[in-house]
Amino acid sequence: MDIPQSNKELVLRLWRDLDAANTAEIARYFAPNFHWMGMAPIHGLTGSEAYLAEFWNPFRKSFGAFWRETHILIAGLSNATPEGQGDEGQWVGATGYFIGTQTSPFLGIPARAEQVRIRWGEFLKVEAGQIVDVQFQLDLVDWCEQLGINLLPKPRGASHVFPAPTAVNGVLTETASAGTEAREATAKSLALGRALIYDGLNEFDQEGLESMGMRAFFHENLKWYGPGGIGACLSMREFEELHQEPWLIAFPYRKVRGLESLFAEGNFVAGSGVAGVIACQSGPYLGHPAKGAQFGISGLDFWLRTGDKFTENWVFVDMIKMFADMGYDLLARLR
Repeated sequence: MDIPQSNKELVLRLWRDLDAANTAEIARYFAPNFHWMGMAPIHGLTGSEAYLAEFWNPFRKSFGAFWRETHILIAGLSNATPEGQGDEGQWVGATGYFIGTQTSPFLGIPARAEQVRIRWGEFLKVEAGQIVDVQFQLDLVDWCEQLGINLLPKPRGASHVFPAPTAVNGVLTETASAGTEAREATAKSLALGRALIYDGLNEFDQEGLESMGMRAFFHENLKWYGPGGIGACLSMREFEELHQEPWLIAFPYRKVRGLESLFAEGNFVAGSGVAGVIACQSGPYLGHPAKGAQFGISGLDFWLRTGDKFTENWVFVDMIKMFADMGYDLLARLR
């Protein structure tokens, strides 16, 4: 099934109105029971009025000059469950930067004179020409790092590295899923994504990284763009040493149980999950000792496939919510 280009056009029109603060008729984009799931400390909101009042208007008004830079924009039919039934609806996924200079605080993050580039990721489910669900994250930890406020220890990976795709256009404003060749590319990308998530990530034997077989999915020159607090890993070796090993020491018992969305378009794959990974912390993580907490981890991912492997991976994790569930209030420094 080819996803209609109108889904992306709907999202692009919404963003133009939001960014320009033209919100008087914003409700026309959303279904009446529209649900927005954001990053902590803002959780689920229902209806466009709540979305504007609790998140978008305060966020937008905290900036003067402001613009959105979009690095990836794709759409597809979701096939997100372990069973692979493929009936989770039509989704649009996108990521990039908000760029501007803060003029007033937001969520306790103080306004500073310097320009910031705030990483955002958004997944929107579309039914009958209206948006019914959104999963959205701002990288609050990275935002604070840019202002010299360290909510977590210095990342092992490189800070503030979250670029557009290398040597390809990630903003697919023309459908990349129409035609036999394009459909085959999309199917191949989605199959690799499903194998990574439900085979590789769930295969850790508690002993060695090789049991997960990540090298079967990722190129040796992988560029893995992790969230604030973790940082970017610019090779497969860095991914294993700087992210994967510390993560598995802290969370050896974790499982991907199902996502809200997983879809592909051309060589891109996108997936989103609210508490899609269940984990139990039994070791220290980023300077925080284990308290034995069990919780769900919310995240957004985008992958670029080149040939038979993924070469780039853009990763969002709701670090504020995850550490709160671990028993630590990262935002206490802002109060």
